[in-house]
Amino acid sequence: MMSHPEYEIVVGLEVHAQLLTNSKLFCGDSIAFGAAPNTNVSPVTLAHPGTLPVMNHRAIELAVRIGLACNCTIEQHNYFARKNYFYPDLPKGYQISQHTTPICGGGEVRISVSGEEKTIRLNRIHLEEDAGKSIHDANPDFTAVDLNRAGTPLVEIVSEPDIRSSDEAFAYLTVLRQWVRYLEVCDGNMEEGSLRCDANISVRKKGDTRLGTKVEVKNLNSIRNVKRAIDAEAVRLTAMLENGETIIQQTRGFDVNSGTTYAIRDKEDADDYRYFADPDLTPFVLETAEIDRIREALPALPEARILHYTQALGLTEYDAGVLTEERNFAEYFESVTQHTTYYKSAANWMLGPVKSWLNEPGRQLANFPLAPAKLAALLECVEKGQLSFSIASSRLFEKLLDQPDAEPLELARSLNLLQDSDASSLEPVIDAVLAKFPDKVEAYRKGKKGLLALFVGEVMKQSRGKADPRVTNELLLEKLKS
Repeated sequence: MMSHPEYEIVVGLEVHAQLLTNSKLFCGDSIAFGAAPNTNVSPVTLAHPGTLPVMNHRAIELAVRIGLACNCTIEQHNYFARKNYFYPDLPKGYQISQHTTPICGGGEVRISVSGEEKTIRLNRIHLEEDAGKSIHDANPDFTAVDLNRAGTPLVEIVSEPDIRSSDEAFAYLTVLRQWVRYLEVCDGNMEEGSLRCDANISVRKKGDTRLGTKVEVKNLNSIRNVKRAIDAEAVRLTAMLENGETIIQQTRGFDVNSGTTYAIRDKEDADDYRYFADPDLTPFVLETAEIDRIREALPALPEARILHYTQALGLTEYDAGVLTEERNFAEYFESVTQHTTYYKSAANWMLGPVKSWLNEPGRQLANFPLAPAKLAALLECVEKGQLSFSIASSRLFEKLLDQPDAEPLELARSLNLLQDSDASSLEPVIDAVLAKFPDKVEAYRKGKKGLLALFVGEVMKQSRGKADPRVTNELLLEKLKS
């Protein structure tokens, strides 16, 4: 597109999020990932004659939850429809979905790209069941079908064609993935397919208000690949227009190795699916009280937390952004701030020692042994001058992880780690350091004031990190005057 600045990309995204239920949308089969092929199935999943679907109420609640977070209008009178098409991994020959009454209408997602804020409008969020999975590389002569995924509950989050670059698409998906995880609607695992994206892409001349003919790139399984596919398809479509070729509405796939798209089939229109109300599922009504209950239980999303951290706690935008990346991390931090007013210090401990602990393989915050009150007590010891940060983070922190019920101050005292602020005990150490570097002392007195850091470092070394840096600086400055 850089070579054709007169064109612009127009993108709408359809995001399929697998809901965090224990069972499928219309039967009790498990949706656990990783089971042997065709084991999480029953006569309902296999569409045996005479079987009937039964609605999963938990799936409805999760759909309402994401809809409320996106400022959607919640449809109170709902029904399901049959979307008819034939494919090997769809046993019934139709998919149960929502058509004219999506459970959530409208809504928006706010993004930021290169410091510019933008709102991406949503068209709808609707409930539907997933299809099974066709596996083309298990056998050289046949396509294998795994029906474990068939019937898994999904929400499809459909944006308006408001996205104008692959960077905006990347930002939109990053926010949406974070939201579904915060809300515990979906685990957001794109590698396992629990969050998938279809990109509807077209190009047009800048200033043109008409939408160009779109192509849909299906089943993109990473945010990075969505960005790559949009860029690749925009180049292809622009070249076609420049060459006078006709763009056909198509469904396409994306080859991650070559970075190019390829045709799968001509794209169907809604009429091709022959939607009609499912006769086996009665309409359902969402009461206002139930919607209000779900709304009241929503957690604060990252945007609201960042605002609170920067305005009420005085943190930087960067620190607030990192602290809110994961909901449980943000909630632990907030618990720490209930026990201390040293908010910046609490942020530093979370982004330093705590995050370093979590970076070790297999560690989760749920298994972090230190209670928020204990971490607050530890950082207060540093802020009050009882411990140096170096000693607290490198030595006492590790001891506390092994003895999480111990009081930080008492444990530090028993380990002889408390900071020495007594001038009478520090003076001999300082005198010895200055005597060790007479040439450096002379150079300092002639104007090389940067040598003060060398003297402080040596005192800290000789005291094994226990010397109070403030008192050490004061004593050094006094002695270096003479």
